[in-house]
Amino acid sequence: MGDLVLETERLVLRKPQEGDAQLQMLHLNTPAVMEYLGGPKELHEIEAKHAKAEASFAREGFGFMMAIEKASGELVGHCGLKRVDHPLAKNTGDLEVGWLIREDRWRMGYAGEAVCAILDMAFERDLAQHIVALTSERNAPSWRFMEKLGMVRRRDLDFDDPAYEAQDNPTIVYCLTRETWRRRTA
Repeated sequence: MGDLVLETERLVLRKPQEGDAQLQMLHLNTPAVMEYLGGPKELHEIEAKHAKAEASFAREGFGFMMAIEKASGELVGHCGLKRVDHPLAKNTGDLEVGWLIREDRWRMGYAGEAVCAILDMAFERDLAQHIVALTSERNAPSWRFMEKLGMVRRRDLDFDDPAYEAQDNPTIVYCLTRETWRRRTA
């Protein structure tokens, strides 16, 4: 498995491969999973995100990955790192962590397992002094998870995204410093 990036107790995190866009379409592109991300996407949009992840891996050595459950071999999520690249963001270029977990695997600890492995890797490789995560105030499960990770709300970095409905604005930003992460995991 040459595309293996990280491994946890229950997951293999690997680069997207041929056919993964269709798997993502099937398991992650549901109204429930995509509720706070503007709703389900078209296949070409998912393929474009996979191409963007591939380019990020080639350029920077990180990107978004497919989270594969070891026990079943099934796709359970999509997670990883990217640069903040929204034109209205006040922190363009910051390293951002993100994740999606399929609905039938919610509340099983997969997001925590994957994100913690990604944060460990990012800070161990000294990729950044801090990492951000973005969501909306309406997405309480997401920002509560960010707070559980030790992330702190950065209201000064919030911004309105015209691509989203009013109920999902502003985009809110949470930040985790390497020092905070090291203290929490020591």
